[in-house]
Amino acid sequence: MNVTSQNVLIITTSLRSRSNSDMLAEVFADGAKAAGHHTEIISLKDKNIAFCKGCLACQKTGSCVIKDDAVQITEKMKNADVIVWATPIYYYEMSGQMKTMIDRANSLYSSDYSFRDVYLLSAAAENGTHTDERAVIGLEGWIACFDKARFAGKVFAGGVNAPADISEHSALKEAYELGKSI
Repeated sequence: MNVTSQNVLIITTSLRSRSNSDMLAEVFADGAKAAGHHTEIISLKDKNIAFCKGCLACQKTGSCVIKDDAVQITEKMKNADVIVWATPIYYYEMSGQMKTMIDRANSLYSSDYSFRDVYLLSAAAENGTHTDERAVIGLEGWIACFDKARFAGKVFAGGVNAPADISEHSALKEAYELGKSI
């Protein structure tokens, strides 16, 4: 068990109730709590998050000019020690909601952010070994912009489609153990 408790922010991006990626997030949080860490799960469901305008004003002001739910989420990301993204895989890629939130967190680039480790939890109907590869590459592209951060790990659950299909999937144990290993 780690001596230092960390703040773990888990961002779930599925818009579906009882989603498989949400269930991965919940067990990851349980594992992190068991290791003595503080966890917070934020769902993008029912959040008002507009697309980035690309104005780059956030690089000067430290905050986005669009005043919606993304501003508060970005502030939580800035202060987290660990960020965990949970997403369904759509067409072999992260959800659009996840990509939109990543784009809106652009103000973090020039900030004194706290996060070091970034994880990805994902679920898809497709069960191929490379189903989540583009989502991982996309997230790694974002992480590459932050010198102090690293891609720390992932859990992928394939072969799950309907809500709660994941309930007996081995990825749940894997997500719990990954959360506990922080």
